Amino acid sequence: MQFHTPVLLNEVVKYLNIKPGKKYIDATIGGGGHAAAILERGGVVLGIDVDSMAVEFVKERLAAEFSIFNFQFSIVQGNFRNIDKIAHEHGFGQVAGILFDLGMSSWQIEKSGRGFSFLKDEPLDMRMDPDLRVTAADLVNGLTVKELYELFTKFGEEKFSRRIAERIVSKRRLTKIQTTKQLADLISKIYGGRGSARGGCGRTRIHPATRVFQALRIAVNDELNNLREALPKSVNLLEPEGRLIVISFHSLEDRIVKDEFKRMESESKRSAKGGLLRILTKKPVRATPEEIKKNPRARSARLRAAERR
Repeated sequence: MQFHTPVLLNEVVKYLNIKPGKKYIDATIGGGGHAAAILERGGVVLGIDVDSMAVEFVKERLAAEFSIFNFQFSIVQGNFRNIDKIAHEHGFGQVAGILFDLGMSSWQIEKSGRGFSFLKDEPLDMRMDPDLRVTAADLVNGLTVKELYELFTKFGEEKFSRRIAERIVSKRRLTKIQTTKQLADLISKIYGGRGSARGGCGRTRIHPATRVFQALRIAVNDELNNLREALPKSVNLLEPEGRLIVISFHSLEDRIVKDEFKRMESESKRSAKGGLLRILTKKPVRATPEEIKKNPRARSARLRAAERR
């Protein structure tokens, strides 16, 4: 089974500056592609993922590929917002590098059955961790017009947030919105089908439901707060000259990473002791045309890297 094609693999290897025998944390291990590259270069890996199915898959994959050789890795289920606790529990209190790949895996989108894709007719779930209580359907059927409008505007940057929120509340008076197709069709009608939107916004290059689905997924999994909590904890785990690499896929994530890196670099410059971060990427690193051709999902990937002083 192909779980996921790792994005920006060559760039990750370059900026992590992997050294044999050193410890590295893959905080979003997914299909294990980045972790495998670290192991191949002699690194010791702690892999974390909130998705239990991802954890089971990558355990089997890496065990099959690396167990007969002298490779060292541990794979655990957990939320990376607790990266400090997880790292210390597994002997990774000081590490040479940490990677966050914030993208959805191909498997989660296409085969998980949890409603991450608007191109499939699935339950409107969107929980990365099945143990979470609130689903996307709970939000769609429970929030007020104002709350839905604020959610779609804040997390999706959706121009038609109010119109979509009003249509959702009107629709659910007749029947609950339980599936991805129901929601995607509702949004597409507001946009006048898949192409142009009513109200003169012109043609759109992405599916009309993209931003609303993004907003719901972020809210269900509390993704932005998880990232805000994890970044400073990660820096504290790095040894001197340790590297922190973050791959984001939309502007909200990238803005958090950019601002946190700048804040920690600025504090370093003001500190008499020297030390937090030195930014290695003045601008986000993007995928090459060749990679995008092979893996279209790499188009929106943005990599930022920093080094512990």
